[in-house]
Amino acid sequence: MSKPDDCGDVGTVVLAVDSFKGSIAADAAADAVAAGWSAARPGDVIVRRPMADGGEGTIAAFAAAVPGARLVPVTVDGPDGEPVSAHWLHLPPTPETPEGTGVVELAGTSGIELLGAPPRLRPFDADTRGFGQAISAALVHGVSRLVLGIGSSASTDAGIGMLTALGARVLDAGGAPVAPGARGLAEVAEIDLSDLVPLPPGGVRVLSDVTNPLTGPRGAAAVFGPQKGLTAIDIPPVDAALARVAELLGCDPEAPGSGAAGGTGYALRVWGGDLVAGAGEVAELIGLADAIARAEVVVTGEGSFDGQSAHGKVPSLVRHLATAAGVPTMLVAGRIAPDADTTAFAASVSLTDLAGSPEAAMAEPATWLIRAGAALAASR
Repeated sequence: MSKPDDCGDVGTVVLAVDSFKGSIAADAAADAVAAGWSAARPGDVIVRRPMADGGEGTIAAFAAAVPGARLVPVTVDGPDGEPVSAHWLHLPPTPETPEGTGVVELAGTSGIELLGAPPRLRPFDADTRGFGQAISAALVHGVSRLVLGIGSSASTDAGIGMLTALGARVLDAGGAPVAPGARGLAEVAEIDLSDLVPLPPGGVRVLSDVTNPLTGPRGAAAVFGPQKGLTAIDIPPVDAALARVAELLGCDPEAPGSGAAGGTGYALRVWGGDLVAGAGEVAELIGLADAIARAEVVVTGEGSFDGQSAHGKVPSLVRHLATAAGVPTMLVAGRIAPDADTTAFAASVSLTDLAGSPEAAMAEPATWLIRAGAALAASR
């Protein structure tokens, strides 16, 4: 494969960056890096393949990469019960999916960012009803298959809100519906799934970047509850309530990914969904490997690149695909942690280093991503 040189030969650059959480979406981040790269190397061909792992930016990744994809607006109950203007994505028909595929993102319907800046409110009351409402809207539309991204959840409700929106009845000992969120879990005495809507013909693929079980020291309450406002005192009763839900539903709470999104992964298994590694599924569906095979260099990135980024996160997946194709990979990150190993990348740049502080980088992420794109291009 020929490589571009300093004399201006045209090269193809694939931009496969994740969102910079709390700062800038993946598609906007890719646009900014592209602007910087093009300013430094105007002859290069830029191919945008914004990535996601099932969290925020999942819909944007598909919309940017799949011709004919169409956003469908929907209003749902947000994680705090207030109306949220959201959307799901309709992917065009294929021979396997004659009515197309519906992509629904939990982050945009029941996500933690919808509750505003930290400190966030009501960790016991947030739920996933809005996510279920958006799924229902896609099913009513008549899609052949669903792809559901479940990252960035606001709640620890075992997916009960979602199941309720899909037709389940979740009742207390007196036969009344339980309260939303983790608050209602302790009162659950009966879960009736007899009116739960059926899966679409092509099934349900669930995208997640975690493998945690539903309960226990690695479960939804213990590991992810503190991010959503649960205290050390809150965790044991919420964990016990999650275990009670598992007893009633009978699905294995230890199955990998059951603890994702506050237990929504578990609820989706109960419904019949197939949990898969989010980044890998997104890469396959947007044709990332094919794009990389035709490139001279790949740029990937995320908000915080640290020691955990080598385990299932977007940059590690992209670098793996690029290495298999013999294509060098460059990294851009909001911050690069001291424990991060960047030696496998041809070049790396931190927005925090460019901007002088994390606060400055997060205040104007597009500006510093443009600078980063130019710096990476100049290193070619």
